[in-house]
Amino acid sequence: MAHLTWHFPLPRTHTGALLGNGTLGLMVWGDEALHLTVGRAGFWDHRGGNDFASRTSYEQVADFLRRGDEGALRRAFAVSAAEAGQPPCPTQLGLGRLELHFPDGLRPLRTELDTHSGRLHITLGRRQADGSPLEFQAELRLAMDAELAWLRLSADCPQPAIVLRPSWEWIAQGRQRFGMQAPHIELTEQGGSMQQDLPEDPPAALAWQLSSGELRLATALGESAAAIAQARAQDAAAVSTAEARADQWWAGYVARSARVALPDSRLQEIWDYGLYKQACLTTPGGVAATLQGPWLEEYQVPPWSCDYHFNINIEMIYWPCLATGHPEHLQPLWQLIASWLPQLRQAARAFFGADDALMLPHAVDDQCRAVGTFWTGCIDSACTAWMAQLVWQQVQVTGDKELAQELAWPLLTGAFATYWAMMEEDEGGGLCLPVSVSPEFKGARMDAWGRNASFQLAGCHYLVQVLPAAAKFLGEAVDPRWADVAKRLPRYTVGDHPHTKEYPERRVPRIELWQGMDLLESHRHHSHLGAIYPFCTIDPADSEHAEVVRHSIYHWIRSGPGAWSGWCVPWAAILMARCGYGEGAVAWLHHWQEHFTNEGRGTLHDAHFYGATTLFQQGSGEAGEQAANEIMQIEAGQGALHALCELLVQQRADGIHVYPAPLRAWRDMSFDDMLCAGGIRLGATLRQGSLCQVRVRATRDCALRLHHGLGNDYRCNGKAAVGAVLERPLAAGEQLILEASACMP
Repeated sequence: MAHLTWHFPLPRTHTGALLGNGTLGLMVWGDEALHLTVGRAGFWDHRGGNDFASRTSYEQVADFLRRGDEGALRRAFAVSAAEAGQPPCPTQLGLGRLELHFPDGLRPLRTELDTHSGRLHITLGRRQADGSPLEFQAELRLAMDAELAWLRLSADCPQPAIVLRPSWEWIAQGRQRFGMQAPHIELTEQGGSMQQDLPEDPPAALAWQLSSGELRLATALGESAAAIAQARAQDAAAVSTAEARADQWWAGYVARSARVALPDSRLQEIWDYGLYKQACLTTPGGVAATLQGPWLEEYQVPPWSCDYHFNINIEMIYWPCLATGHPEHLQPLWQLIASWLPQLRQAARAFFGADDALMLPHAVDDQCRAVGTFWTGCIDSACTAWMAQLVWQQVQVTGDKELAQELAWPLLTGAFATYWAMMEEDEGGGLCLPVSVSPEFKGARMDAWGRNASFQLAGCHYLVQVLPAAAKFLGEAVDPRWADVAKRLPRYTVGDHPHTKEYPERRVPRIELWQGMDLLESHRHHSHLGAIYPFCTIDPADSEHAEVVRHSIYHWIRSGPGAWSGWCVPWAAILMARCGYGEGAVAWLHHWQEHFTNEGRGTLHDAHFYGATTLFQQGSGEAGEQAANEIMQIEAGQGALHALCELLVQQRADGIHVYPAPLRAWRDMSFDDMLCAGGIRLGATLRQGSLCQVRVRATRDCALRLHHGLGNDYRCNGKAAVGAVLERPLAAGEQLILEASACMP
């Protein structure tokens, strides 16, 4: 059982301990008073969505770029002319916070989270006249299947006075000009409610009730939101039922979760809190996670609209769900994307003129309308390929044919059709992507594009690598274009560049962002290395790629983290692990925790302090009551969790690799129930620096190809075996125990 402790004061919203169920999110913080910031995921003001695909096409955009017609390009991606008073883009909104003011100088002292049960224990106290401490206890819990939370005070604890501070208190000046009005607030002797109406979208409400030492709070979204939230908060009998279901929910989650015991306390905390937050963020039945999940602050309109960013952020949030044993936690995301398929197809048909293509812009609201006017993100086809990869990986793990048919196949073939619509034959008889982008490099400038962007090439090659297997699985026909693209489209773009600027006479080959565009300086998006990860279309150690990869990684490291954001550091750790540099991976995870989490473990987009990166106080947040640089985004913590999975187990084209990037400093370590392709649950033990045992359990019939890391001579279920790779079929329920000969007693 893992316990994490916070000590007050926790002076800002995003320094607070988190509770959530995918829909309702609480942040617990404060100083003299106990603050409960309440967010409700899915509370959208949808006005201002950008339907750019109805106004222009890929051919027109390519023409604008080649001719340098910036005016035409900007007009094509500008938000449609709106009535006066309309916001520039959709955004989610926060609700507010409850401040609990206890009498006689009582204040929160510390809080302890049980990550295996979701229980948050809070200690309140003060010094008495004789200097001795006086303490009282409280416990905060959240239903996992309802918009309900409750705080139980110990029987001797004085009752607090409760103050509501709606988000409107901070955002009124900015949102009044867009037609929003103050919330409707009702206060009673024991509770109250607020309902925030929107001009064109359903309202959201928060209600609370304090009775018999128990504070119940509830939220609701939709028609009669206040009445629904009030009914939930006033129903004292519902708490015991919700608590029993929450106990059952958490017991099931923990039982299905992979388990690790690491020799590094900082990494162990990343695992423990990350796995806990995954439960609260990606809860089945909840709202598909956005940049902040359900943890929307009250003191500003959330940065970047708290939208769906598909050029790294949403992928990173959901990356660890499979390896940690929770494919069911992807359900809210797949349900949402499945509902978008008609729109994705319609947009691609209009933009590319291709009936079978799909087009997913990089930033959208929950209705899949583009947020903002960032033209490069709108034509980033790797967003679709990346989602296709994630759903196909789930099919590989679970064998879910229905998911494969209804979502994986449409995304895989739709993403390929999009790339096919962009391709041309080059002068040498090969294929190329003549107008392509590398995510966020050069922003939305007129020169933010080029031929054969390496990230797009990697995304396309991933598709043509897995499409034949997907076709076989579903009994679909093989498209001959897949093999043609695999043969004639480059894996990545290579150019000769100075090894260093200091000694420019030595030139080496390395991966470019696009043809002729080297990595000029530190940049937050490691997209040019996408063939290494996430798309894994090359083996960095393969002789065909090893030299180019070596020089590319050298230059990337030398360029440094000076312009990195929080989420790109776990990605850097994964790249290190994929290239076999385990110590480098761990160093980056330590760097992330030190520089991009605040004193309350809040995960930040910009650095917590200045010194290691220039991304400090440069986020899109609005100055308010709290620090403008406190831009919380949730994905980096989940990316760090996934980086630990990658250190322990990697799924590669040639099979499963156990502990593939060993660390010299690690003496003892173990993990169990890591979920891999084929539905295999994997465990291993490191003892005195040597990998001694690997454990395999098949959850369904599968074919195992395991690079076990035990050496050439080992024992399998007690029998002598030889070879670095174990390859054999497994039946559901079958278990193997592999032991290194050197570790045998």
